[in-house]
Amino acid sequence: MAEKDNRIGNVKAANMVRGPGRRLRGAVVHKLGLAILSGKFAPGDTLSGEVAFAEELDVSRSAYREAVQVLTAKGLVESRPKAGTRVLPRGRWNLLDPDVLAWAFASEPDIDFVRNLFELRAIVEPAAASLAAQRRDRSDLKAMNDALISMRRDTLVTEAGRAADRDFHTAILQATRNDALMVLTASIGAAVNWTTQFKQRQRALPRDPIPDHVRVYDAIAAGDPAAASEAMSILVELALDDTHTSMKAWRSYGG
Repeated sequence: MAEKDNRIGNVKAANMVRGPGRRLRGAVVHKLGLAILSGKFAPGDTLSGEVAFAEELDVSRSAYREAVQVLTAKGLVESRPKAGTRVLPRGRWNLLDPDVLAWAFASEPDIDFVRNLFELRAIVEPAAASLAAQRRDRSDLKAMNDALISMRRDTLVTEAGRAADRDFHTAILQATRNDALMVLTASIGAAVNWTTQFKQRQRALPRDPIPDHVRVYDAIAAGDPAAASEAMSILVELALDDTHTSMKAWRSYGG
């Protein structure tokens, strides 16, 4: 009877990998990625052996190997024969990968990481807004305006409102007509989403940021590159201030 139960269990496990295998791999990637970004595994640490880790996570060895391949592509780990899988130095991590950003904000993010993220935004987004003011067309302005309407209607407390916020910043990057900037769309969008979501963990947003977005839109619609750049610089700076305030509140709540 026990042997039959084992065979049934093996069949179920095999079906999990062949059926929803992608979801299973995603769950393993998420668990390991979260452990690395939270500091459970530090740079230089070697993960447990393939067999041990697969048993610990209750997944097949192939699912574990596929998860490691995903993390390798994100720059978090490297695997070498006989040496095992090692966590790479932080400088090798693809910190702009949307998944990596999500794992970083799953708990309290490192203050230096947050500052670095906003410094990047402060460099990229004002320049993008300036170019957008010069190159935007009606469809770009419509996309930005539609996003603003959704942000007002749904508010940034909801996922729909935060999605509209991402759409607004995406529309600006798209309006630059610069392929190199447009590549950053997913990363900038993820950064905007997770910082906004983080700011609301313990209390409502410190202030309404939608008027800041409206000023950016108005400058781009007016075709004023300097005003668009300045408005975006202020938007990013105020967003950083809000995030710092939220991080202090998070610590006081013992988060």
